[in-house]
Amino acid sequence: MSLQKLKNINTAGFVLRPTTPGIKELYMSIKLQFEAKGIKVLLSERSAEMIGEDGLVFDALCLESDFLVSLGGDGTLLSLVRKSYGYDKPVFGINAGNLGFLADVKIDEVEEFLDAILSGDYHINDRMMIEGYIRTRDGCKNFYAFNDVVITRPTISKMAKIDASIDGEWFNTYSGDGLIISTPTGSTAYSMAAGGPIIYPLTKAFIMTPICAHSLTQRPLVVPADFTIELHSPDARVIAMIDGQDDYEMQIDDQLVIKGAKIGAKLLSRSKQNYFSILREKLSWGEHN
Repeated sequence: MSLQKLKNINTAGFVLRPTTPGIKELYMSIKLQFEAKGIKVLLSERSAEMIGEDGLVFDALCLESDFLVSLGGDGTLLSLVRKSYGYDKPVFGINAGNLGFLADVKIDEVEEFLDAILSGDYHINDRMMIEGYIRTRDGCKNFYAFNDVVITRPTISKMAKIDASIDGEWFNTYSGDGLIISTPTGSTAYSMAAGGPIIYPLTKAFIMTPICAHSLTQRPLVVPADFTIELHSPDARVIAMIDGQDDYEMQIDDQLVIKGAKIGAKLLSRSKQNYFSILREKLSWGEHN
């Protein structure tokens, strides 16, 4: 957990959940709360066009903001973290969705959270990011991922066969629907649904989770973040999906290379935030006796 604090708390850059014009009323209400605390609110150009307001192109939004805010669900925050990566701006999410592992500030908690930020009662958490590239005959396609990278079959009628190496040494061939390479942040997303373990989000590690493996011996594997993972399919096309938002078709023997990024993503959170209470709430774990 980082002891870093915001240098300034004067300007917030907002991104809204896309294709949701009805979110305007909620945004305007939250904007008033920010302005009442003396925080100027900027809006991304695409979000502004959706609700008929003025906005800034995304690069300008990041440059002019002291921190960034997503208003929507986890997908909105996930997209914002990826797009703003490199600007070194902390991000937090206001949850206008349902589950909300990432966008954990509820609508009725906004004012309380702003007070905490203004009084210095908050943390900036450093979350692991994936840095990777797909090496093809024509060159390399670079990417960053916050949750996961999935390599999977191109059609439902095909089986994916994936050779996996760690630090240049082959260690396994996965046969089935595919393989998920997840960060700890992403361990509560697709990886969990496929039977992978939940990893504390400030851990630095990869979770390798097979998807519907054609062998019961293929189990999820957790490896340190300083390893380099190389994946390719020796006999068929596969699809690489980045955070479930971008996808690339890989030809036979194209290489998918994944490593931990040197710089993590920065998420703003409350000092009193307890990850285990979030798990209990979101996953309905047990009862407190």
